Amino acid sequence: MSHFSVTMPSGASWEPNFVQNINENTCIGCGRCFKVCPRGVLELVGLNDEGERVGLDPDGDDDEEYEKKVMTIAHQELCIGCTACSKICPKKCYTHAPATV
Repeated sequence: MSHFSVTMPSGASWEPNFVQNINENTCIGCGRCFKVCPRGVLELVGLNDEGERVGLDPDGDDDEEYEKKVMTIAHQELCIGCTACSKICPKKCYTHAPATV
């Protein structure tokens, strides 16, 4: 199988790498990746004591319902393969892969 690539205006070839996974064990929920993603791919959620995902209240009234915050992939189909999320992640939580055609 071959990978999808794009020819840039300069003539150089660029191979986008699309988000595949976020390691919830190393994610600290800092939100840097969320802020840098231009496409709305990511979502911050809480994890309770049992490791189950808990939605976060936008008003911030849910602090007692979760143990820690982690980033998740909410809309993988919107990823454009820029890898900005992994470049800014201080814990290197991201796994990316090229698209195969």
